[in-house]
Amino acid sequence: MSVSPVTGAIFGGPHYSLSPSLHVNPKFPQLSAFRSKTRPLRVTKISCTASKGNQDDEKVPTSRRDLLIGMGGLYGAVGSSSLSSDGAVYAAPVPPPDLTKCTVTSVGPESVQCCPPFNGQNKITDFKLPSSREQVRIRPAAHLVNKSYIQKYERAIQLMKSLPDDDPRSFKQQANIHCAYCNGAYIQTGFPDARFEVHSSWLFFPFHRFYLHFFERILGKLIGDPTFALPYWNWDNPPGMSIPSFFMNPNSPLHDPIRNPDHQESVLLDMDWSDEVDSSSPEEQYKTNLSLMHTQMVTGASKASLFFGSALKAGDNVTQMSSQGTIEATPHGIVHVWMGDWTNQPNGENMGTLYSAARDPIFYSHHANVDRMWNLWKTVGPNRKDISDPDWLESAFVFYDEDKNLVRCKIKDCIDSRKQLKYDYQQVPIPWQKTTTTPKATRKTVASAFGAEKSANAAGHRLRKKRELTPISAFPLVLNKSISVMVPRPKKSRNASEKKDEEEVVVVEGIELDLGKVVKFDVAVNDEDDGPPAGPQDTEFAGTFVNVPHKKKSGGASTCKTSLRLGITSLLDDLDVDGDDTIIVTLTPKVGEVKIGGVKIDYITE
Repeated sequence: MSVSPVTGAIFGGPHYSLSPSLHVNPKFPQLSAFRSKTRPLRVTKISCTASKGNQDDEKVPTSRRDLLIGMGGLYGAVGSSSLSSDGAVYAAPVPPPDLTKCTVTSVGPESVQCCPPFNGQNKITDFKLPSSREQVRIRPAAHLVNKSYIQKYERAIQLMKSLPDDDPRSFKQQANIHCAYCNGAYIQTGFPDARFEVHSSWLFFPFHRFYLHFFERILGKLIGDPTFALPYWNWDNPPGMSIPSFFMNPNSPLHDPIRNPDHQESVLLDMDWSDEVDSSSPEEQYKTNLSLMHTQMVTGASKASLFFGSALKAGDNVTQMSSQGTIEATPHGIVHVWMGDWTNQPNGENMGTLYSAARDPIFYSHHANVDRMWNLWKTVGPNRKDISDPDWLESAFVFYDEDKNLVRCKIKDCIDSRKQLKYDYQQVPIPWQKTTTTPKATRKTVASAFGAEKSANAAGHRLRKKRELTPISAFPLVLNKSISVMVPRPKKSRNASEKKDEEEVVVVEGIELDLGKVVKFDVAVNDEDDGPPAGPQDTEFAGTFVNVPHKKKSGGASTCKTSLRLGITSLLDDLDVDGDDTIIVTLTPKVGEVKIGGVKIDYITE
């Protein structure tokens, strides 16, 4: 047994790992497909591997229970809990990483050192909220800032870059924070085989919120301006959809030469990016981006778990993460890969891969807008509230503050950016909130085409006649072409109250991929087979899966099994098919290949 210098908890006990075998299928240089012999996990969980253990998945609850009971002195007062097989109740918030156990990570064949300066003697204190008297900092939209602001921001970044590399406030060390938390350098305190992972789970938003909070305060301290606030890249609003011009000046400390050479200042961001050539007009691109934002923020994110991502509990195995939330997939993930240099860099550096993304100053403006989405999400639909599970609220991270002090930060202290952390965002138009999509084929035209206007399943029958369907028995399969599968619906013709209480979701389960590769595929419901697959402007479009490349500890594998959950209650109403017994789900690969375990319908109640 040992004592953590981060939490002070005593820990010990058994650990576990899962090890799917690797099968490479290189259609696209950035992707490998995988075949696994492990038994499927719960749909809401990811099972990824960074070691070669083969212990049974069924040992996981006992392992975590034993350790969490041993940590009861630290987490016993949390209030909420998990229920063990013997009826014992225990809390399971993710503890902050043990900095003494930080390890070298890998990127392709190369090793990367991104651990923070820490000698084991540094005192770690609990985070204290800013004073209630402190002035609220307002983060401005990047495309609206003036010359004076740009000069101040450039000076702040230059001073940060001028700090010694071993100063935890230096630009190098600040960039390394993302590398360490997001590329497998940390383990969870007390769980030797459980990597600390902040992507693809409910940790994504709060981690990045704290990360930017301290980055911003360090900049303000360096220039002697406590009111300084980071600019946000307003990519969800047409005037701000291009890269902000001040990031493109080669003589500015805000410039990064390692970016996609085809995506420069005047090029509009493509939130529906793929490896195919896009010839959309600016007007079409605006509509595509706004339609996708509406899906990710409004119709597809009615429940907290769809927006934030699923739960990640203490001891969940080495990136045994939950499925990603809507915004993390896109636009977050798409902006990363869209910015990466896939022509001249081996891994899409800098923005295109997680270990190096924060080396580009635009990363912080990109994530400022991602963080802004958290604030907006609570305002664009009914009954939207932050997660109340104490296992989320009590999960914690460790950061250096503006005075080089190590602080332990719990999620419960960053829920309200204005009241707790004393910052907010400049208000700008939100055009995607009212954006509408158009069905490729209405029920009436479908029925007319088959002489069955009164048929309750006319849309489904047309698809079944026109489209070659893949039987459910064919799964698991490699998604190397567009496929369609008929999926039964356990419930139909639900009333308004039932739809309010339960969100119907399409679950694409058993998604096996290499975390070190770019992966993207789209999902549509009752899509026509004529012409190209449904896109964001079409009502049939349900959502997308995106993986931004990242690796695990040096020498470890990066196979991963995850799932995708997409809310479709509004979509089914708009297509007028809520009374149908089945729907047709179409999966279309956009970048790379993955293996898919199956497709089903489920319901979320929160």
